[in-house]
Amino acid sequence: MKCNFWKMGLAAALTLTGIGVTAPQKTVDAATLKEPVKRVQISCLPNKDVKIWTNYEGGQLISFRAKNKSKWNVAKIAVDRKGRLWYMIGDSEWIEARYTEDLETKADARTAHEQVKPAATKKKNKQIKPKKVLKIPKKQKVQKQKVVVPSLNNVINKKSNKNNVSTINVANNSISDNVSKRAQAVVNLAKSQLGKGYAWGGNGPDNYDCSGLVQYVYNQAGGIKLPRITTDQVKVGQTVAMSQLQPGDLLYWGSPDAPYHVGIYVGNNQYVSAATPEQGVVLQSISSYFYPCVAKRVLQ
Repeated sequence: MKCNFWKMGLAAALTLTGIGVTAPQKTVDAATLKEPVKRVQISCLPNKDVKIWTNYEGGQLISFRAKNKSKWNVAKIAVDRKGRLWYMIGDSEWIEARYTEDLETKADARTAHEQVKPAATKKKNKQIKPKKVLKIPKKQKVQKQKVVVPSLNNVINKKSNKNNVSTINVANNSISDNVSKRAQAVVNLAKSQLGKGYAWGGNGPDNYDCSGLVQYVYNQAGGIKLPRITTDQVKVGQTVAMSQLQPGDLLYWGSPDAPYHVGIYVGNNQYVSAATPEQGVVLQSISSYFYPCVAKRVLQ
């Protein structure tokens, strides 16, 4: 009994004198959420842990932290006033998304690697067939060379080719006009979806998730059938510099190989995306706090 009173007195003395006690860590996997949005793993520097807050917007720091390499179910996704992405991993427990990586993406990458490896091995196992050696006869007859005189038709064809240059230029102009019209149609349709709801796996036309919105808009207005998820969509199109963005380009956040968010650039440094369950489909400006990792041009 005396020992217990002595421990309690020591703890109180440490608190009064300002000696801090190391915050406990959450080391076990969080799997209590029935319908998680996705599953992530803490990925930060070795021997470091991630702070957990009661709210993503001006919340208080919780006494325990998420240990590096621990796995969590994400219940909600949100973006704060500074444009930073947050994950809700429990009741009133939020962490910054930049300290995590998607477990589904890692699993897909491993599966793809395993599928490619056997195919590569099969190619190596194929034996190279020896080329047939052509037998050259000892005596070869020398053939007389024929003198080719350019015909009148060839001269006429050369002149007609010069006249075709203007026709090619007209065709190129019509192609660029067509691309511009399709890009504007994509921008108009994307803006018309503003205010609609967010739903994980939503394909429209009433609610969307980020990749579902992009797939719907490009299919309806751009005439292009894009893949369903961001990690496949980012493989389509040509990479463009952020300084050369054009309306209709796609913006991605996260990693260039495995992004977690996508939006449609509409001009004036703005983009449309299905952001979070709280925000739905919104028009936002490109921010230095929430800056895209890569941009792709699909309409060409």
